[in-house]
Amino acid sequence: MSVSPSTSSGPSRAGSRDGELLNRLAHRFPSLLVDRVAEHEPGKRLVAFKNVTVNEDFFRGHFPSKPLMPAVLTIEALAQAATLLLLDSQHGHGVHLRGVDDAKFRKHVVPGDQLRLTVTRGVSRGPLVRTAAVAEVDGQIVAEAELLLVLTPTASIDPLARVAPTAVIGGGTTVGPFAVVGPHVRIGRNCHIGASAVIDGDTTIGDATEVFPYASIGLAPQDLKYRGEPTRLAIGSGNIFREFVTIHRGTDGGGGVTTIGDRNLFMNYVHVAHDCHVGHHTIFGPHATLGGHVTIADYVNVSAGSAVHQFCRVGAYAFIGGYSVITKDALPYGRTVGSRPARVFGLNTIGLKRRGFSDDSLQQLRTAYRYLTQSKLNTTQAIAKMASDPSLKCPEVDYLVDFIRSASRGVILRRSGKAADGTEE
Repeated sequence: MSVSPSTSSGPSRAGSRDGELLNRLAHRFPSLLVDRVAEHEPGKRLVAFKNVTVNEDFFRGHFPSKPLMPAVLTIEALAQAATLLLLDSQHGHGVHLRGVDDAKFRKHVVPGDQLRLTVTRGVSRGPLVRTAAVAEVDGQIVAEAELLLVLTPTASIDPLARVAPTAVIGGGTTVGPFAVVGPHVRIGRNCHIGASAVIDGDTTIGDATEVFPYASIGLAPQDLKYRGEPTRLAIGSGNIFREFVTIHRGTDGGGGVTTIGDRNLFMNYVHVAHDCHVGHHTIFGPHATLGGHVTIADYVNVSAGSAVHQFCRVGAYAFIGGYSVITKDALPYGRTVGSRPARVFGLNTIGLKRRGFSDDSLQQLRTAYRYLTQSKLNTTQAIAKMASDPSLKCPEVDYLVDFIRSASRGVILRRSGKAADGTEE
């Protein structure tokens, strides 16, 4: 249930706000057990009334000859009053009863009684809130208890948004005006979908993801071989998709799924084509473009205006300079810049230091890069030399060697005219 916080600053008597408050309860006749709110101090205390009549549905079986209000329903009435109190101060949350402590029942409740329900907010720990609850009839306590309630985030969908009934929206997620969410979309908790964004197809989005206005996520791929077959887009948690980003789902011929990892930043106008696989903690500058079937490893930075050709890979911790064109695999840990053609500008030293690489690992990677880009050895000889060098024994160098060996399109090894050891940074 989505609610609005109270605008009152102190206690209020019953009046025009009664209906507004009661409408925030999910309960309706015959399960609604609060008739009127008499006093309300937002976030602190609430007094409500329940008029018990002989026509109550529960009296049919409890008991026909001697009607008594079940004690559990007295607790339910108090829980509903406590829910009203908490809903009014917790925008975007639902309230559920977690437990009842120290319950005491002093007197029967019968038809004709008017229950006075008083609830007072107590201590809270995280989402759990304790509430003191007392039910009275004619000034006499008939029941009292300490209620333990839990606050759970609920989705907030703007009335102008178009969300398919079968879409799944997680708690705490907000959907802005004119946004469109398709019938097969599943969005996690605490996400934000901006105004006029479109999310469609068989698309899954993880928790705490932000989709800014006019982004287009999960639409059909731009592939002439695509014939409408069911394919997917799987997006992890903590991602940011800025304005006009486009992410397409996969094709049957490319594995059927496009994947995005966790905590990636896609700046405005970034395009990720079908069957791409993006890792974690990557950054894409404005207008960066990935052709189909591209693989981007973790901690990669693709700068503004750069394009990666179909079926290419970019290795982990790589930096792709602005407006570069990548037509072969880009080496991990390196700086690749340019378009006619792209060249290797040494190690991505600044980026690696920011990620906590040790001086020893950096030195070994520098040595490996010298074998690859500055020696007179060809690629096969350079890899053999690296494998036989006892000073190059670390996981980073092993990954670099495996990356080159597994490249189906070849790797960018053309060295820049400057010194490529990274010292010029």
